[in-house]
Amino acid sequence: MKKYFLLGLFLGGFLCASAFAQSDYPTLSQVSQRIQKLSSHPSVELKTLSKTAGGKEIYALKIGTGAKDQKPAIAVVGGVEGYHVLSVELALQFAEKLVGEHAMALESTTFYVFPNMSPDAYAQYHAALKYERRGNAVSVDHDRDGQAGENGYSDLNGDGLITWMRVADPLGEWIPSKEDPRVMVKADRSKGEAGKYLVFKESVDSDKDGKFAEDLSEGIAFNKSLPYKFPVFEPLAGDVAVSQVESRALLDYLYEQWNIFAFVTFSPANNLSTPLKYAAAEARKRVVTSILEKDQATQAMVSEVYAKTIPAKAFQQTNQGTDGDFFQWAYFHFARFSFSTPGYWTPEYKGKTHSEANFLAWSDSLNWNAFVPWTEISHPDFPKSEVEVGGIKPFSLVTPPYQQVEGIAQSHVDFILKLAGMQPKLEFHHLTTEKLGNGLTRITVDLFNNSPLPTHSEMGIRSRWLKKLRIDLKVSSEQLVAGEAVQLLPALGAFEKASLSWIVRSKAPIELKAGAPHAGFITQSITF
Repeated sequence: MKKYFLLGLFLGGFLCASAFAQSDYPTLSQVSQRIQKLSSHPSVELKTLSKTAGGKEIYALKIGTGAKDQKPAIAVVGGVEGYHVLSVELALQFAEKLVGEHAMALESTTFYVFPNMSPDAYAQYHAALKYERRGNAVSVDHDRDGQAGENGYSDLNGDGLITWMRVADPLGEWIPSKEDPRVMVKADRSKGEAGKYLVFKESVDSDKDGKFAEDLSEGIAFNKSLPYKFPVFEPLAGDVAVSQVESRALLDYLYEQWNIFAFVTFSPANNLSTPLKYAAAEARKRVVTSILEKDQATQAMVSEVYAKTIPAKAFQQTNQGTDGDFFQWAYFHFARFSFSTPGYWTPEYKGKTHSEANFLAWSDSLNWNAFVPWTEISHPDFPKSEVEVGGIKPFSLVTPPYQQVEGIAQSHVDFILKLAGMQPKLEFHHLTTEKLGNGLTRITVDLFNNSPLPTHSEMGIRSRWLKKLRIDLKVSSEQLVAGEAVQLLPALGAFEKASLSWIVRSKAPIELKAGAPHAGFITQSITF
């Protein structure tokens, strides 16, 4: 144990030093190097789940001690959105800090860390042409015109960034914001506002169909291709759910990990600052589209823990999941407690009501150059119109300066460890043996869940996907007079108990075992 502790201190210091010595988010090569260094720790098992169409590896880190698959586990997932580069760093730093500074947590909990599920898209952050990419490297005909990727983005002002273009047109729907004229907002016709501009992503109409950037030179987005509410026929989703090697590899891996009780996903979705709301009608549907009532209460309780650990509040945060995303799949289909957070939000600044105006006011206060000024260009598709290119730089809205990341990561490490401390904890209480005569003994015991979390999500009970609690009294059929040698319990709520009883004929010690993979197992020797 001392050897592991010293190695952890050394490795933790080495990893943290290498992580924070740079000034920008790591390249894929640097991410891979840090993952390989992690794998040298005795508590870490590294596995490559697959390679993407772009030849980039999908990594899984299993972190724990002893029989890792027999302990309750938390899965931490980054990179579900390719442009959310912060999420990869948060997942990676969680793994680094876990093995370097929190070895004790590994004695009771296993952690599965998937640092980056969208490496093809992530690479765009460091590419010569920088834009917020979601899709992988598969060739896809998004607009279904018989050609793949023939109408993507175009760098019209030659700055290496894909921003926006606005075209002066009285039939347009957009106007400059009154809060900040750099920001474009839709005209409110109910207030008598008339539109002045058409707004598109920076591009040209290469295929002359009247549309702009509708057939990107990128493939399927991981976070739009999962089975829950799969967005059929939408670009970046694919023809069928889980069609890509990375999504298939992850789900195949997860379906073998019965011990996972909760997910923490770093993504634009947020059900931690703002918990999901229960809707009775949607919860009663055959295909459930609302969080279930008891799970809402659990989520609200965890949300309070999150709010106390990460005090920053989201500015107008409304994204609580999108069709085909991962964090909703983990709850609605995989039936685990599932939590998602962007990890970072722009602070509220000087009473702004529009998110982009708020962001620009805040970034201006830091002298952070996050905006490309609107500049007139000559556009081949609008030869007689005034066309300007500009807008907030890609990645800026969701990506803090790298110097801020260590503090953000540390607070989320603290939260995940608090969540691990809340995991289901089974205990035997009030074990008694009562002599009945004629060699018979009555055994009674309470199985208690000493945790603020239930052993099963309500969704897990309803879907019958999670394994039930199994209680085994290891006796022969001749020894067992009354009661069942094997009993199954659907679940135990937070701080709930179940009373069990048997009558046996035995003088030798008997072993009692109870548990489930995601709730852990306990044993008790009964002597007479």
